[in-house]
Amino acid sequence: MSSCWRTGACSTSQAPRPRGTRSSRWIWDSSCRPCRSCASSPTVLLSPQAPSPYPTTSIARSPDVSWQSSIPHPDDGETPLVEQQPDYAAPAVDKALDILETLAAAADGLSQLDIAKAVDRSPGQIFRVLLRLEKRGYLHRDPQSGLYQLSMRLFDLAHRHEPTRSLIAAAMPAMRRVADATRQSCNLGVIDEGRVRIIAQVESPDDFGFHVRIGALFPLDGTASGNVLAAFSSVVHTDVPESVLADIRRDRLLVRPDSAQPGITDIVHPILRSGLDEAVAALTVPYIATSYSRVPAEDVSAAAARGAREIEHALGI
Repeated sequence: MSSCWRTGACSTSQAPRPRGTRSSRWIWDSSCRPCRSCASSPTVLLSPQAPSPYPTTSIARSPDVSWQSSIPHPDDGETPLVEQQPDYAAPAVDKALDILETLAAAADGLSQLDIAKAVDRSPGQIFRVLLRLEKRGYLHRDPQSGLYQLSMRLFDLAHRHEPTRSLIAAAMPAMRRVADATRQSCNLGVIDEGRVRIIAQVESPDDFGFHVRIGALFPLDGTASGNVLAAFSSVVHTDVPESVLADIRRDRLLVRPDSAQPGITDIVHPILRSGLDEAVAALTVPYIATSYSRVPAEDVSAAAARGAREIEHALGI
């Protein structure tokens, strides 16, 4: 079967064919019955075997790739263009990521049916993906209840990442000293896709303290640590007033009541690169002023400042 170059119509059945699509090479064929739009001009047909009389661009085809192209007529002077980047679909990968994200957000284990409903797929569509994730150690399935939960494998992978691992290793000794000196907990946050990600936490040595989950995400605008990181970043866009950011840069410190937890005062110091107003992290002490608090807020802030400088020295920045 041959296809008209100008209209994409089949020369025998006149079935429409989108302009610019092709499955083999272009050739000239005098046996074409001219259609109305090209009756007065030469017609180029598709043939599965014959070579092209003029140069063409070879494009690797895949059923999961969508292309938009413009194939020129020999006489129209146009240049072939690829106007859209390929969209490589990987359904199995998408299903695996959807499952991991669903289980990460679940407080308890989920059954196969629960997971299927959450990711908008049938149980059969996710069955093999669940088996592979379990076999690779990313999921744990309770043999009695049949419920799936995340294992610690993703946590382990995250902490193998060299920049994160180096930062945590450099920060933990100083953070322990801060916690011991202040009798308060402290945590370390970094910018992760426009939000604050907690990557390290040291508990209060006392019986009472405030805990922030490692891996937790918080908005930049609504948190003290986020404001500090935004103040010392040239790439992050925030709605925090410039006057507030300027005060943070001047003081290299932010102390304010926590916006989400009444009774908590956030004391935040940036971890800065030497000679640059660029923060690699923020050290936060969520200060609790109760009868358990042995150290006043001013001394806590001073201890956190020393800890931040120790982390910078340990990082060599």
